[in-house]
Amino acid sequence: MPAPSEHASTIALNRKARHDYFIEQCFEAGIALQGWEVKALRAGRLQIAEGYVLVKGGEAWLVGAHVSPLPTASTHRIPDPTRSRKLLLHRREIDALIGAVERKGATLVPLAVYWKKGRAKLEIGLA
Repeated sequence: MPAPSEHASTIALNRKARHDYFIEQCFEAGIALQGWEVKALRAGRLQIAEGYVLVKGGEAWLVGAHVSPLPTASTHRIPDPTRSRKLLLHRREIDALIGAVERKGATLVPLAVYWKKGRAKLEIGLA
């Protein structure tokens, strides 16, 4: 099976991450998005190069990713392009990530964002 970054449905790719870090393991996570963010992702207006994944309070968060809002998508709300977005993972996966980050001192890096069965997915690398 090809890596998610090789699919035609790739939204954003962090090319610098594989160059700067040695990726030990990859995880696939869903992203909790607002409506205007989904429209912006469909338009390809996402940058994850400056983003990172943070595990706090037993939850995983994507921090620092920038979603540029479309001018017509959300007229009644004030969009926050760099807000922290919750990542949807199984409890066992979150526990594995917490253990790796706390014990080994590893870093969690966003590698790619892509569509899978109509849903936005984030590939996380344990570096």
